[in-house]
Amino acid sequence: MQQIEKEVEFKLPYRLVPFMKFRMAAFVFSILLTIACIFTIATKGFNWGLDFTGGTVIETQFSQPADLGKMRAILDENGYHSATVQTFGSQKDVIIRLPASAGDTKLGNQVMGLIHQKLDADATIKSIEFVGPNVGEELTQGAIYATLATLAMLLLYVGIRFEWRLAVGGILALFHDVIVTLGVFSLLQIEVDLTFVAAILSVVGYSLNDSIVVFDRVRENFPKIRRRTAVEVINISLSQTLSRTLMTSVTTLFVVLALYWLGGPTLHSFSLALLIGIGFGTYSSIYIAIGVALQLGLKREHMTPPVVEKEGAEQESLVDY
Repeated sequence: MQQIEKEVEFKLPYRLVPFMKFRMAAFVFSILLTIACIFTIATKGFNWGLDFTGGTVIETQFSQPADLGKMRAILDENGYHSATVQTFGSQKDVIIRLPASAGDTKLGNQVMGLIHQKLDADATIKSIEFVGPNVGEELTQGAIYATLATLAMLLLYVGIRFEWRLAVGGILALFHDVIVTLGVFSLLQIEVDLTFVAAILSVVGYSLNDSIVVFDRVRENFPKIRRRTAVEVINISLSQTLSRTLMTSVTTLFVVLALYWLGGPTLHSFSLALLIGIGFGTYSSIYIAIGVALQLGLKREHMTPPVVEKEGAEQESLVDY
């Protein structure tokens, strides 16, 4: 029986955006940005927090709910510029983190004396502990190993589920987002603590989720859209997922902005890392993840499973978009 092809006009509910037309300009921008971030990290380093450098941790209990803003101002006025103040448990329980200094053995008593004079005479000390630099070094190594292990497992997962070209593009997009976030923190010398590490891992997961949505749509469209080039199929797929990508990014950014402005100083590094990572994650899922895969030679044959014809069965008609 003669195969019949039906001509069906392909229509999008919105205008087709030629994303891949600008991929070379995006590659140049990303390469220059990544080089600049690596140079900044190599020359300026990071402003490591107490979690990594060691220091003094003071746990206190106030007789009434503590005014953290006033406490930070008083500590700053008296020379404790890098002090981290936050509540734990209740509003009366406060933890004060101070960086390592020459007078660590007396530092806790000095700070408590200042609190008794200017804040709360009835405040009590629950504990004073010193975190050595060896602990900070172990935390640094653990954070690096956790990030590398995450990237390795993601590379394996995407390579098995999709195709190795997409896996390479996805990992390069994650690397791009992490390096840019690290570069901004190095440039601005914002304190890096364990919450920042948690934010980096969150950015990795968010960026990969965006990329997988695009990968799924590309894999679905390649077998369907037979008479279009790979670039056209990718542009169609990106246009179809554009509204979902923008809505997800914008709503997530609203939440992160609320954390940044209302979450207090303890969440600043966490929320700022998420802001940078989510913004560049949306960009990299479009131009880095799928763009790199296209440059590596991604074709319809790589995403289309081989068709096994059964003897005597009628061939199904292909729908051409």
